[in-house]
Amino acid sequence: MADFIYLVEDDDNIRELVVYALKTAGFEAEGFPTAAAFYRGLEKRLPNLLLLDIMLPDEDGMSILKKVKGSSRTKNIPVIMLTAKSTEYDKVMGLDTGADDYVTKPFGVMELLSRIRAVLRRAKTDAGTEDSQIISMGDLVLDTQKHEVRVQGKSVVLTYKEFELLSYLMKNKNIVLTRDKILDVIWNYEYEGESRTVDVHIGSLRQKLGPCGNRIKTVRGVGYKLEDLES
Repeated sequence: MADFIYLVEDDDNIRELVVYALKTAGFEAEGFPTAAAFYRGLEKRLPNLLLLDIMLPDEDGMSILKKVKGSSRTKNIPVIMLTAKSTEYDKVMGLDTGADDYVTKPFGVMELLSRIRAVLRRAKTDAGTEDSQIISMGDLVLDTQKHEVRVQGKSVVLTYKEFELLSYLMKNKNIVLTRDKILDVIWNYEYEGESRTVDVHIGSLRQKLGPCGNRIKTVRGVGYKLEDLES
């Protein structure tokens, strides 16, 4: 069965073009010009992936993203943001809120289709490994299914991408991970010249993890590793 994709985009020309391209590429697709229309669509059927514009007439895409990721019914739907905004801040905001990828307008249809296929592949891989997995490193405990992190028994609130980054570091404890590798795995594509995104998130993690934060070591000129002191 073909994957089913929703597109929320208020520009009629872009919406019609993308929906046509998706159907031509073998997907099922439906477009919505407003947030209200999209919510009505969700009541009828859940998509396999959501393409979401940020600038909409009735509700901005970031608000929609928060609602989608905040609902148990829709939180696992992969989301690709479509927007004319291109600053690092806007990208980080969307990705930290739970978006899986970010495509800046104007974009090529072939690139968009490639991004969609990559995100769908990743989502299906993740869906096959959703059993609860608790990773424990002394005072630092992470539950992948409950999306919880505890330090010395106290809950720590992380953004979506901070949690993904910590999970990746813990699963690869004592291994040096390059910035490029982290970008590719956590953000699902390379930021050209924006490896500072990793540094910012590492800094935030160190602060939030308190006494366990110093386990994240900087390997100068390479990247980072999370040390397991009990190894």
